[in-house]
Amino acid sequence: MQLNKLEQLKALFADMDRALIAYSGGIDSTLVAKIAYDVLGDRALAVTAVSPSLLPEDLEDAGIQAAEIGIAHELVNTHELENPNYAANPVNRCYFCKSELHDTLKPLALQRGYPYVVDGVNADDLSDYRPGIQAAKERGARSPLAEVGISKAEVRELAKYLKLSCWDKPAQPCLSSRFPYGEEITIAKLQRVGRAEVYLRKLGLKTLRVRSEGDTARIELSPEQIKEFVLTTDLPAVVSAFQSFGFVYVTLDLEGFRSGKLNQVLPLAAASKNS
Repeated sequence: MQLNKLEQLKALFADMDRALIAYSGGIDSTLVAKIAYDVLGDRALAVTAVSPSLLPEDLEDAGIQAAEIGIAHELVNTHELENPNYAANPVNRCYFCKSELHDTLKPLALQRGYPYVVDGVNADDLSDYRPGIQAAKERGARSPLAEVGISKAEVRELAKYLKLSCWDKPAQPCLSSRFPYGEEITIAKLQRVGRAEVYLRKLGLKTLRVRSEGDTARIELSPEQIKEFVLTTDLPAVVSAFQSFGFVYVTLDLEGFRSGKLNQVLPLAAASKNS
């Protein structure tokens, strides 16, 4: 247990005095919100951005978790889909998403007297392709977990130690991450992906993604869930449900879920471009 890092986080927030947390309800930003509230009390504010790329169920969870912590929680609307640079879904799509987020949060923080906007970026995130991190830095946001060097595994350890109910919650990035780069993102596409993932969650599946590729839904499950899913699930019912959501074809990824899988095409694309 990295309790020394927990103390470093507490000291970091004590130095801030007041902080606004970019709070998605994921395990990372929930841990940040918890520690910020423990140190700052009512001088900490959690703000969740609401847009079509956030599942209503995840928004509800965020509210429940904020209430458990005790931190003040507010919602703001963001409009990243109105930006054609975002909707076109280029490889740096997340840059435009985080630009919209922090262009919304920074003025709010200044208006309310919060000198700092902080997010839930952890140390492991720095080793992946995350163009949104650059957008946040350009707007002065801070990332306490990354600053202290806390990994994803340590986030879960600390969350469990602090008795956060979501300590083992699977990662749930925004729904726009379900589309291959270059495929346009629309509200209708986001909604059908969201409905499909909620359907699978209600079957008792936890670690999953529904990747949308044109008219095809590609289901990713953790490798240990695949065999049981095939043997015990009413597959025709799954297909029928997905088709009612708007998909034509439904497939199962035999490799299984792997975080960052969307980015595996980037080296291939770079090699093709340079050849």
